[in-house]
Amino acid sequence: MNKSKIWLSSPHMGGNEQQFVKEAFDANWVAPLGPNVTGFETDLEQYLADDVFVGALSSGTAAIHLGLVLLGVQPGDEVLCQSMTFSASANPIAYLGATPIFVDSEPETWNICPNALEEAIKDRISKGKKPKAIIAVHLYGMPFKVDAILTLANRYEIPILEDSAEALGSSYQGKKCGTFGALGVLSFNGNKIITTSGGGALVAHSKALKEKAVFLATQARDAAPHYQHSEIGYNYRLSNICAGIGRGQMEVLDAHVQLRRKMHAFYQSELDSVSGILVFTEPSTDFYSNHWLSAIVIDPKKTNGKTRETLRLAFEAENIESRPLWKPMHLQPIFEKYPYYGGTLAANLFENGLCLPSGSNLTDADRSRIASVLTHFKN
Repeated sequence: MNKSKIWLSSPHMGGNEQQFVKEAFDANWVAPLGPNVTGFETDLEQYLADDVFVGALSSGTAAIHLGLVLLGVQPGDEVLCQSMTFSASANPIAYLGATPIFVDSEPETWNICPNALEEAIKDRISKGKKPKAIIAVHLYGMPFKVDAILTLANRYEIPILEDSAEALGSSYQGKKCGTFGALGVLSFNGNKIITTSGGGALVAHSKALKEKAVFLATQARDAAPHYQHSEIGYNYRLSNICAGIGRGQMEVLDAHVQLRRKMHAFYQSELDSVSGILVFTEPSTDFYSNHWLSAIVIDPKKTNGKTRETLRLAFEAENIESRPLWKPMHLQPIFEKYPYYGGTLAANLFENGLCLPSGSNLTDADRSRIASVLTHFKN
């Protein structure tokens, strides 16, 4: 008998999503505006902080793009970007004709390294090209070293575009991720902690900035009885239908975070005592990760030659999805020509790291199948 697929991170509905969507159909609100969009934005604002304003968009990538536009990034500018991330963090830099400058990670959070970041800032300034923005990512839901990165951003007066696409529900020193940067980015892709099928959001610290983002996201149509445009706009607004899914998902967000953290605890219990396997976890109580994806690093020198790939293929044979860590941007064919600052940490993580099934909808039976593969790998 074929075994059912265990996915890395599949959508998990809460129950009320269909009711919000039905209300949209019943009221004929099927456009990229409407009560669900407004309600979803309000839900997010209330969840994140008292002093933020959220614009719901069609994707996290759109939010990064608009964020860079709002920060004034233009052709020829340089933008510092964490190398260890998904390509959506870096692609919008290229959309604008700007130059990405990639920065290595540090070992505790796997996020942008403060030392390498400052080295990059100083060197670019010495070359007459002060960077226009810093894209820092909360990788796999793990907050970056917020204090250290904010200190550098303030010292050199370079705004942070905070990529919190993987970190809704994570926090640093009790403050929600997505609220630390000059602008923040969220994603509601199908594999995220909550989903709107596809969607994202831009988090701002003023109503005016949110309104500017929404203006740009709706084709930058001027206030006129006819269609008049004085700026380049984009078709980036979230639909009322998708926002209805999001409203239902917000009702179960905290529960989903706890279930993801339960999966992380499961992997800790299975692997923490195994020589040569490191389970990625918070470096201190300042950090609270949603553990969107649980990840490990395998040292084949301590596992009798068993590698990341050995385990990945063992999972694949049992119809269980796992995935190597993100391949760093500075190693990608499309980006390898651009400057990079740091050492080999990101590259080593990619070479030896694996993301494990982490969905909030995994069952005890799923965990039993996963544990069986891990037991065979350990022995």
